[in-house]
Amino acid sequence: MSFEHMYEFLAALGQNNSKDWMDTNRKQYHRVRDFYIAWLDTMNQELAAIDIDYFDTPGKKAINRINNNLMFQPLKPVYKNHFGAGLDQITKQGDFYIQIGIEENFIGGGYWHPSSKVLKSIREAIDYNGQELTAILNKKSFKKTFGDLVPGECLKNAPKGFHKNHQYIKLLKRKSFAAGKTFTKQEVLAPDFNQRVIALYMELLPFRRYLNNAVTV
Repeated sequence: MSFEHMYEFLAALGQNNSKDWMDTNRKQYHRVRDFYIAWLDTMNQELAAIDIDYFDTPGKKAINRINNNLMFQPLKPVYKNHFGAGLDQITKQGDFYIQIGIEENFIGGGYWHPSSKVLKSIREAIDYNGQELTAILNKKSFKKTFGDLVPGECLKNAPKGFHKNHQYIKLLKRKSFAAGKTFTKQEVLAPDFNQRVIALYMELLPFRRYLNNAVTV
């Protein structure tokens, strides 16, 4: 079992996205899912070995459901076109996210559309010490790896309690704080993919730690 088998399964699912098809092919689904969980277990151990503050996240905890939430998004297909998981996971947000899929392979982290309470904490951290976050985002290796933050919705005006001419107003207006990198299928299948995942984890770590400290402190 390999990532190649995962892609083959997802391609077939994409052409037959229904519960009936999934029920017929559930054994194959579980074989692919078990492979991904085992791979996540390996990455979990390797990341824990290089990061003293890493939060142990076994594959079964890390992996996300493949079902779409049709209650809130009824027009979506029954199943996602990817397998997603979050390592170094204290909560579902702020984790180290790994997505393997037909349309996009993505590795990143941060907070995507966080709750108003979490967003308030991040903004307070930026107000108090935006210099640290700016230094992280402007680091040469971070820029080379991720470019900028993932584009997302921003406020038109300064958030309540902050001046429109605040030094870090562009950051304060953001509603999401996430960074990541996409990979081609060939890159995922390459022998050095695990090493590239580890390198991304380490490059992303200061950014994620800044945000997580803002939320938890």
